[in-house]
Amino acid sequence: MVPKLASAAEYFFKMGVEGKRFRPTVLLLMATALNGRLSEPLSDGVGDALTTELRTRQQCIAEITEMIHVASLLHDDILDDADTRRGIGSLNAVMGNNLAVLAGDCLLSRACVALASLKNTEHPSYFANQFKNIYFFHKCCLEYYMQKTYYKTASLMSNSCKAITLLAGQTSEVAMLAFEYGKNLGLAFQLIDDVLVFTGTSTSLGKGSLSDIQHGIVTAPILFAMEEFPQLRAVVDQGFEKSPNVDILICLEMQALEYLGKSRGIQRTRELAMKHANLAAAAIDSLPESDDEYVRKSRRALSDLTQIVITRNK
Repeated sequence: MVPKLASAAEYFFKMGVEGKRFRPTVLLLMATALNGRLSEPLSDGVGDALTTELRTRQQCIAEITEMIHVASLLHDDILDDADTRRGIGSLNAVMGNNLAVLAGDCLLSRACVALASLKNTEHPSYFANQFKNIYFFHKCCLEYYMQKTYYKTASLMSNSCKAITLLAGQTSEVAMLAFEYGKNLGLAFQLIDDVLVFTGTSTSLGKGSLSDIQHGIVTAPILFAMEEFPQLRAVVDQGFEKSPNVDILICLEMQALEYLGKSRGIQRTRELAMKHANLAAAAIDSLPESDDEYVRKSRRALSDLTQIVITRNK
C-alpha cells in the first residue's frame, strides 16, 4: 500500500486519537456472554483449541465492525465539511478530501477481505444493511429520523451482535435477542449523540450546534421542538436552502436554538434514548440462564453499558 494512504487509513487508530472502541468492546463482551465453556473437551487440548478458534473469529467480527465504523466517519466528515473529529483535526482537513475518501475506501476494502476470510455466506448480508439509505419519508418526520438512525448507527451494531451469536452456534432466538440488544443500544447511543450536539461542545463532537440543519439533517431534539413550536419548521426550511449570507445563517441558528430551549426537545430525546436503553437491557436479561461466572459478568457489563450510553457527556 502507498505509505501516505496507509498513514491516512490508520489515522483514527493511532494512540491518542483512537476513540472509545465502544463497538469492539460491546462485541467482545457479547462473545463472552454467549460462548460459555466446552463441558467435555473432545480430547486433550481440543476443546481449548476450538474455543480459541471461535474467539479469534469473533474478534475478527469486532475488527471488521470498527473498520466499517471508522470508514463511515471519514466519509461523513467529508460530506459535513468537518474541521475536527474526536478533538483533533479531521482527516479531510489535515490531508485533504481526496486522500480521506481513499482512506475510507481502503478500510472498507480491508473489512470486506476480512469478512470473506470467515467463509460464511450469511455475514456479508448482515453488514450490507450499514450501506442502505432511505428516501420514502419526509426529512422532518420522526419515523424517517429513526429509520435513518437505524441504518446509520444501529444496524452495524445489531448485525454485528447477531454475527457474533451465530458464530457461537446459538439458536435463532438467542441471535434475535443479541440483534435487539445491538439495535436498541445503537439507537440510544445516537439519540444521546444528537442531544450532545446541542448540550456539548463543538470540540468534543467536531461540529457546531446547527451544522446538521445546514446540511439538511434534522435530528430528534429539533423534531420534538417542532411539535411544540410549528413555526420552527420555517426556520429549518430556510437552513436547508444553505443561504450564502453568513448573517442570515447566524440569525437562523439563534432562532432555532431559542425555540429548542423553550421546548422539551432535549428532554424528550433523552427519554426516548432511555426507552431504547431499557429495551437493550431487557434483551440481555432474556438470554438463557448460565452458571458460568464469565458469562454472567459479561452480561452484567452489557447491561451496565446501556446506562453508561445514556448518561455520558461526550
